[in-house]
Amino acid sequence: MEPQLLHSVADGIATVVIHHPAKRNAMTTRMWRDLPPLLGRLAPDPAVRALVLTGEGAHFCAGADISTLREPGEDPRSLAVAAEDALAAFPKPTLAAVRGSCVGGGCQLAAACDLRFAEEGARFGVTPARLGIVYAASSTRRLASLVGPATAKYLLFSAELIDTERALRTGLVDEVLPAGELDARVGRFARVLVSRSQLTQAAAKEFAAGLEGRDAYWTEQARGSGDTAEGVAAFLERREPRFSWTAP
Repeated sequence: MEPQLLHSVADGIATVVIHHPAKRNAMTTRMWRDLPPLLGRLAPDPAVRALVLTGEGAHFCAGADISTLREPGEDPRSLAVAAEDALAAFPKPTLAAVRGSCVGGGCQLAAACDLRFAEEGARFGVTPARLGIVYAASSTRRLASLVGPATAKYLLFSAELIDTERALRTGLVDEVLPAGELDARVGRFARVLVSRSQLTQAAAKEFAAGLEGRDAYWTEQARGSGDTAEGVAAFLERREPRFSWTAP
């Protein structure tokens, strides 16, 4: 099978798989180009309430396929930033399920997700200093916001890889799972995300990203949604809530 992005939707969860196992799921120019329109199709789908990004087999993503960097046409670095931005802007919760290599552009994609769960033994690195590449300003700011300026500088200045213990300690990942347990934990947690209020999630995602001027909008959405009344009723009746708000 040629390098490509695979996807499926089941039980409210969209799963996007980076499929290029011959090169530890390195992203080709075509794969970078294909990610934003794929996300654009999944975002408004009412059957999608959360998204999981992962890699085929033993690795998440080893970064950009260097052999494609000299191909004529669009700048692959610009394509990578566009793909990262599209992932960060996805309006529903996103979760990266990481095993093996999560390096360069792969770490860029993982950092653009809302959450990152990793299997023990995964390795993380941001490696433009190995190639003399200026890391994009938006990517640098996103990384620094996630792990803090000191760790961002460590990763960017050195291009060294770090293990899951350090990634967890610095906030690059949210949970570390023993070998063989990642998929089950990601599945359980994704189902939790699907069961929660999309209204709460969408507003929180905007606020956490620093988007301003939308307070009145979300107050109005909450007032007309019925989600709060349903959540309180479900709590008092000791049942699972049936939230109904979806993005307009």
